Amino acid sequence: MHDYFFPFVYFMRKLKLSELNRISVEDFKHAPKTPVVIVLDNIRSMHNIGSVFRTADAFRIEAIYLCGITSTPPNKEIHKTALGATDSVDWKYFEKTEDAVGLLKSENYTVYAIEQAEGSVSLDNLTIPVTGKIAIVFGNEINGVGEEVIKCADGCIEIPQYGTKHSLNISVSAGIVVWEIFQKLHQR
Repeated sequence: MHDYFFPFVYFMRKLKLSELNRISVEDFKHAPKTPVVIVLDNIRSMHNIGSVFRTADAFRIEAIYLCGITSTPPNKEIHKTALGATDSVDWKYFEKTEDAVGLLKSENYTVYAIEQAEGSVSLDNLTIPVTGKIAIVFGNEINGVGEEVIKCADGCIEIPQYGTKHSLNISVSAGIVVWEIFQKLHQR
């Protein structure tokens, strides 16, 4: 390797945990939150659920609503990927996803299903609603968001994809969508 190709390598170092300025769970609970609620519609994989908790913690999401067959904490399989985020992020369980969506709409959230659907808006073209309060529904690994849930939602958001598969793992989708919405909310 020549010095002129990567001169910055010599000035970088990995930060120590003590340098990351992490807040405590108690401080997290009282910190201002990003006005987003994540709704998990019948998610099968506990590893995916745990990953979504970590993403929610990273961006100080208000809450996660776990619906249907989606497992709830405490659960050692969820904990493997959540790494404690189930303690910091608020969550609620709903037997029916439609009930969670109804509650959110009554609290003035704009509810979007993350799904490939007729009339969906591309994530990069999403406009943040005036209220600034958003709920995003992610569907299960096989069937996506349930049709009855899509009918209850205010709209659908689609992640642009250019490969052959046209699907992403739910935890990857959650990371992409949350990051994009987080940026748009903080640009307002």
